[in-house]
Amino acid sequence: MYDVIVVGGGHAGCEASYACSKLKKKTLLISANIKNIADMPCNPSIGGTAKGIVVREIDALGGIMGKVADKTHLQIKMLNSKKGPAVRSLRAQADKVEYPKAMLNILKSQKYLEIKEAMVEGLDVKNKKIEGVILENGEIIKSKCVILTTGTYLKSQILVGDTKTPSGPHGENFSKNLSDKLRNLGFEIQRLKTGTPPRIDKRTVNLKELQEEKGDNKYYTFSFDNEPSYDLDKQISCYLVYTNEKTHKIIKENLDKSSMYGGYVEGVGPRYCPSIEDKIVRFQDKERHQLFLEPETVSNDEWYLQGFSTSMPKDVQERMVHSLKGFEKAKINKYAYAIEYDAINPLQIKSSLETKIITNLFTAGQINGTSGYEEAAAQGLMAGINACLKIDSKEPLVLKRNEAYIGVLIDDLVTKGTKEPYRLLTSRAEYRLLLRGDNADLRLRKYGYEIGLIDQKQYDNLIEKEKNINYVINLLKTTNLKLNEETKKIFTQNNIEIPNRSESLSKLLKRPEINIKFLKNFCSLDYNEEILEQVEIAIKYEGYIEKTKKEVERLISLENKKIPKDIDYDKVGNLATEALEKLKKVNPTTIAQATRISGVNPSDIAVLSVYLKKEYGKNE
Repeated sequence: MYDVIVVGGGHAGCEASYACSKLKKKTLLISANIKNIADMPCNPSIGGTAKGIVVREIDALGGIMGKVADKTHLQIKMLNSKKGPAVRSLRAQADKVEYPKAMLNILKSQKYLEIKEAMVEGLDVKNKKIEGVILENGEIIKSKCVILTTGTYLKSQILVGDTKTPSGPHGENFSKNLSDKLRNLGFEIQRLKTGTPPRIDKRTVNLKELQEEKGDNKYYTFSFDNEPSYDLDKQISCYLVYTNEKTHKIIKENLDKSSMYGGYVEGVGPRYCPSIEDKIVRFQDKERHQLFLEPETVSNDEWYLQGFSTSMPKDVQERMVHSLKGFEKAKINKYAYAIEYDAINPLQIKSSLETKIITNLFTAGQINGTSGYEEAAAQGLMAGINACLKIDSKEPLVLKRNEAYIGVLIDDLVTKGTKEPYRLLTSRAEYRLLLRGDNADLRLRKYGYEIGLIDQKQYDNLIEKEKNINYVINLLKTTNLKLNEETKKIFTQNNIEIPNRSESLSKLLKRPEINIKFLKNFCSLDYNEEILEQVEIAIKYEGYIEKTKKEVERLISLENKKIPKDIDYDKVGNLATEALEKLKKVNPTTIAQATRISGVNPSDIAVLSVYLKKEYGKNE
């Protein structure tokens, strides 16, 4: 008997397994192929817009994606570095050979974790409560909780042109029956699609015709605990290339041969990561589309053509690739393909990621309708944490929208649902100024410590960091600039306008042309860059941050207005028909969550609030 069984060894499964075993729960990770644990079947990168912040949040809570990425990346850079701190995100080119190796080594070292190679094709359920899993050979393995992290392996099919091949990524074995078993248990199953571009032999590309994109000339880490372990000058470059008129002509002439436009696709694809043929159709006014040639590993010369995802036949793919400048003689090592798979309706899961249908059954990752390694890893971590808390009869950890992008991600899924692969974007977070990558540890590390995934040393470092930040902020607020000939000279030498009068250094820092490094001329600031960055953001954006915090207070007041579990919405008079249906389906736990359900209008919220006050004496 296990405490937790995790089904699937992708990024969600890795985080779930690690968290459960770290919390001393007897854990079994079942993967169809151990060699595919932490596999990267699509893009070889970790992070990106919004996603990079999620990786830092995973690390802040005690997860491992960031630590493994730090040790195995080929290049790293800060996206949107010239924009405000709310939209900056780290992105690293991962080594898709070394990353899985490093992850597997960590999992194998966990005392309470076993790994088994097998295919799960059923669930052992009694009285709507999970009791274990059923393997392909009929073997039943018992456990208190089960976490399904099946990725794109549920009834998956590979599509290239008009051909459909039942298969998982890389031609792997796939689950043939599990999604049908889930449907029989009452889950709504939906068909989704994603895709991947061709892999190119870098040696056959004329790189001189492409624009080189180097890594940043500054050290970065995803993890708050890691020191940089790479050489800035040995980062591997990526290359920028654009589609052209010839590329577009080939695609338009062969649209009927594409799986998507030829009518061969059943699943719905990701809106924010479309295939190249979808881009050509949807954005016909664009003369070109940006592509990146990116390294997959130092182990070989197979490179990834980012942005060129397609399901065209192989002969058309050849012509498409050869139409690109510098790719006239390029050799395709692996052809692009689309993949269809089954997922559940995320409206059938709770904010804890436990399903509403089966007690003690949790789901995480692409089975919940998301896309992306980072979104999957975040859900896996939260599912693992909450499975352990459930076993210990404790309340689940549910991160609010103002606390983490992870909270936004899960709330969007369980409140709004999705009919296409969900991708996290900065625009989805209404409090993104608070949810920055630089402060993820300040926001979330205490939760990780309380749960047991963050140790005492890590927690003590956090407390020391908070103490130093507060000290420096207070120092700058209480230290006035002394206007004399010497200080005036410093301003002049730096081409900065001299202040009219003496003022505090914090007020001076609010000026857009002044940064905290400049203030070192007038005050001793012997602290590391991480501390000074927090101080600078806190002071420069103080007004915006305070305004956002007031908005959060209004949100929290609504979050505190609980909706009883036993409420009968049919008895709430004057609700609009759509609102009644959505409220019954989602079954929100708070008024705040109810306001975020599409189809539930302010008038419906007013009716509901009056009813709760009358019947339960709440929401006054």
